[in-house]
Amino acid sequence: MSTNLANPVVEEQSTKDTLKIDESLLPKKERSVSPLSYMFMWIGDGVNLGNMTLGASLVVAGTATLNIFQTFVAAAIAIGIISTFFALNDRFGYKTGIPYVMQLRMSFGVKGSIISSLLRGIPAIIWYGFQSWIGGTALNEIVKALTGGSVDNVVVCFIALQLLQIVLSLYGFHAIKWVETLASIVIMLALLYVFSILLTSYKDVITEKWVHTEGTWGLPFFAFIMVFLGNYAAIFLSAGDYSRELKTGISNKKRGLLYFSPITIAYGFVLTIGVMLASATGISNPVKAFAVVVDNPYITVGVSAFIVIGAVAVNMVANIVPPTYVITLVTKMKYKAAVIVTGLLALCSFPWVLVQDSSANGLNLFVLIYSAFLGPIVSILLVEYYILRKQKVNVDDLYKKDGPFSGVNPCALIAMLAGALAAFVEIDLGWIIGVVVGGVSYLLLMKFTFKNSKFKKGTIFE
Repeated sequence: MSTNLANPVVEEQSTKDTLKIDESLLPKKERSVSPLSYMFMWIGDGVNLGNMTLGASLVVAGTATLNIFQTFVAAAIAIGIISTFFALNDRFGYKTGIPYVMQLRMSFGVKGSIISSLLRGIPAIIWYGFQSWIGGTALNEIVKALTGGSVDNVVVCFIALQLLQIVLSLYGFHAIKWVETLASIVIMLALLYVFSILLTSYKDVITEKWVHTEGTWGLPFFAFIMVFLGNYAAIFLSAGDYSRELKTGISNKKRGLLYFSPITIAYGFVLTIGVMLASATGISNPVKAFAVVVDNPYITVGVSAFIVIGAVAVNMVANIVPPTYVITLVTKMKYKAAVIVTGLLALCSFPWVLVQDSSANGLNLFVLIYSAFLGPIVSILLVEYYILRKQKVNVDDLYKKDGPFSGVNPCALIAMLAGALAAFVEIDLGWIIGVVVGGVSYLLLMKFTFKNSKFKKGTIFE
């Protein structure tokens, strides 16, 4: 594999001045994240309340729609697909050090990439707000326990937690790797404690409502796979934003394990607890379910504290950096200013609408809708890099305002829309439909249409 870096972005300073972009978008030269820190980062991201809530969404009217075997088979399929797409799509960012928003120019063009980057940034901002709302709910449980119930205001706790995250995110990946390492260890210990309580005190009801339920191998089974894929679709789409921070010299297979191992550990465990909590309590909001299961104010404070840490951890990895890069690119802001804007936008995302006490269907629908667009985008990027360009790209050209990637590539936009429209025909299977239709459409459009397009330069169709 070879990515052309013979003339990497000319002089860094002159490139920055010419293109008027923040240096955070230039190819990353110094890598600070070790493989171990990288694994802990993904464990910290996986043990989050969003994944737990999606697990809880299996429980409808007090009974799970899939039994335990069906749940684990669906999770295994989803984890395998997620890890594969991560390993494939992280390669370009890892080799070149460029972020996702610049990678998009390879397929969509300089101007066209703005549209596709917004489709990644907007869901991340909403997830940012949702995770903060869950964390704010947990923080409110702590305040209630410490004040004997005299202070009870989720909105104030939500705003306070959001301001804290804005401050932390100003320190970039240096703060992320330490927050994630600490959070992943602490949260896993807390969840092991909750898991033991569920097994000992709620074994019978969980067995009845989940383990021995009839379940189905039909559409709900595949829809559940799509929901979990959709949950990660935005993250592995912008895999380059993370791999560009990873130290060099790690083989493709080893990087694949850096995704598969932590996602399996965190994903499987958190999913299981989410279903168990909802089965035991009938409550889809994990924070409120925790308060019912752990009926001790002191332990509730401890568990809630871990939930707060978890919300911060997942936001630091998945929901702050990608939209910040998008805002930096579109508005020409400095990185730190864009971080603040991202945090403020997340405050206005109305995350409490997505999950009610009785149902998490709002969150499911949100994931399925945005992943219908993200599926086609990731397949377009993979077709471009692996099939059309045979992994050979002149990175310098991605930074030229009037270079071969300037303007808009209509083939990419048409293929993305075709994939998304096809996905909406059966939204429960939207992600995989979008991936197939988007990728095939892009390959055919690049081959048979717009014969004089400059975007064919350097491809097998030149």
